[in-house]
Amino acid sequence: MPATDVARCYPITYGSYRAEVVATGAGLRSFERDLSGRPWQLTESWPAGTKPPLSAGLVLAPWPNRIADGRFYFDGIDHELELTEPARHNASHGLVRRREWTLVEHTEHRVAQSIDVGLHKGWPYPMRLSVTHDLGADGLTVTHTATNTGTVPAPYGLGIHSFVRAGDAPLDECTLVLPAGVRLPTDPERMLPVGPPVPVRGTEFDFGTARSLRGVWLDTPFSSLGYDFDGRARTVLQPPDGPATVLWIDADFRWLQVFTADPAHDQAYPDRGRALAVEPMTCPPDAFNSGIDQIVLAPGQTWSAQWGMTSLAG
Repeated sequence: MPATDVARCYPITYGSYRAEVVATGAGLRSFERDLSGRPWQLTESWPAGTKPPLSAGLVLAPWPNRIADGRFYFDGIDHELELTEPARHNASHGLVRRREWTLVEHTEHRVAQSIDVGLHKGWPYPMRLSVTHDLGADGLTVTHTATNTGTVPAPYGLGIHSFVRAGDAPLDECTLVLPAGVRLPTDPERMLPVGPPVPVRGTEFDFGTARSLRGVWLDTPFSSLGYDFDGRARTVLQPPDGPATVLWIDADFRWLQVFTADPAHDQAYPDRGRALAVEPMTCPPDAFNSGIDQIVLAPGQTWSAQWGMTSLAG
């Protein structure tokens, strides 16, 4: 099945599910379920061939979120990365979200892409990354791998800037369940950690049971996640009417960054109102300095993890 246009969009289908993946940033441009002829959106989307608002759907690697001042120390060496978020003086969201990934496979229900991370300013660690988006009876499963193709150990982290929605329901009319035990406090100016993780139980950050999102504003890293019997942690966005949207992660993702986008300031999805990002991350912001959940890949080592989305019948 060929790509549909010059923007290199790859449609996939299975049963009532449809999705489209793009080459730039290996992004999930859209994901929906057909409800008796009516499309039910599970993610925010954007027009093909245009820049995704707020990096929606893109892969963030070989680190997610931010590195303070673009500097980190690893294996006896000081590194200084390009400041890709100059207003906050951070290196933000890795090296691959604006690059074109290479198509490896495209079938009716599956698309696989890969990219080589070469040598960049402050980054002397070559890697090969891959991502596979696969539709099945249970919805979408996304598999990520990272291989250290260099000759020395390399630091690594992964995030996905995924947005969730429940059809056309406004966010203020939905409830959220987020199985997290702690949050990491951050500086609102630079979005960097300002202390150790703190418990969320009984606070405004507690979404252990379904809570309304009306008036809730978040840009928060959560951890100590509750994994179900199958090894997956599930975040549930429930509209007042219709099926819930579920985003799940496996145990290799130890963090979720949850972000509510404000169309008045973020200039994204003005026709939809507020939007909700639930971002699987293997480590928190500035992990290459704190060392919290930082992955180290030995030469030749391959690491993998999965996350996905589904729709629960309403």
